[in-house]
Amino acid sequence: MTQPNPPGDGEQPTNLQLQGGAAIVAPVSAFPGGVPANAMIVLPLSKPSDELLESIKKGPFAIEVDQMWKLLGFNGPAVQVQDGEGRPIAIGLEDLLSGLEKHWGENKDDLNRGRLLAQELMKYSRFDRAEKVLAKVVASGGTGEDWLGLGVAQMQQEKWDKAEGTLKGAQNLMADNPYPALHLAKVAKGKGDAAAEREWIQRAINTDSGCVDAWAYLYAQVRESENEEAALKAVSELADAETHKRSAAPYVALQGFYSGDEATRDKAIELAKKAVARNEKDTLALISLSALYGQSGNLDQVIALLSKHENSMMNDVRLANNYFEALFQARQIDKVTKLLNALAGSSNREVKQFAIERSRAVAQFLQQQQQQLATAAGQA
Repeated sequence: MTQPNPPGDGEQPTNLQLQGGAAIVAPVSAFPGGVPANAMIVLPLSKPSDELLESIKKGPFAIEVDQMWKLLGFNGPAVQVQDGEGRPIAIGLEDLLSGLEKHWGENKDDLNRGRLLAQELMKYSRFDRAEKVLAKVVASGGTGEDWLGLGVAQMQQEKWDKAEGTLKGAQNLMADNPYPALHLAKVAKGKGDAAAEREWIQRAINTDSGCVDAWAYLYAQVRESENEEAALKAVSELADAETHKRSAAPYVALQGFYSGDEATRDKAIELAKKAVARNEKDTLALISLSALYGQSGNLDQVIALLSKHENSMMNDVRLANNYFEALFQARQIDKVTKLLNALAGSSNREVKQFAIERSRAVAQFLQQQQQQLATAAGQA
């Protein structure tokens, strides 16, 4: 467990300011003026090594982050996983990967074990090892998703020809999935073929006009090759085609390029409004527009937008969160209570847990309010 530790009461804070990617290992007694406010207390569960103890006797010393994990007994950087009961635990990355590799080795016929190993290898950019695992899964009768994963692993290593062949195989197996085409566009870019890149982007959009990633790729590709105005025009013109005009995805994608900067937030809002206007039941469109309203402090607009979609919140915690935050910040406690009671009955585990946690927070808030009122009444 780690947490910030401010200087002790009555003591002057030390002049030492920690920064950067390194850590200092030292006993608490090395900081007579108080532990720095930006320090963390890290307690190893196992007995420190003799090497570490001897080093500490000589005084504080700096170590790199990777060294810190090693001193704490982790084999590789610590990563968070879940135990059998869903509780978060930390484990060294190399221990995790070797454990998954051993698990698969115990039953090579269980392809899901191989998939789980490959998933973690991809997650931590071990693309060469992931390629070997996925190649075995594919050879053992893997699905289109396995072909796609193998192609991505090859693409990440810039094995363009291999990746192209593998991803085309994935496309054949998953005709309704836009992602093989999207990754083939990236392969074409890697090979320097801009025309083929555009063709594959177009194919991805035609495969699934609701794929936000495909529209975002189109915008980025045209902006890079031409300019922002041309990119906006390319997306909007294609979005108006008969087969795409009911999709909110083009404008959900566009608002994402402008939502992060306060200077362009109004533009993002207008684009998000277009997304909702095209499909008022599109979850991503509602999430995007409500989040932008919230960032702008327009709580009434968030509430007006989302109040008609409480049923959708039963299966989407993001919508539920945006609506809850707006109601709570507006201090509409009666509506907050009604919402959380409804969400608590959701069959969606994530939504149900959200309702439980927020109910506790609201109860604590109300209790604090009552205490403050009682204190004020007593002082009066």
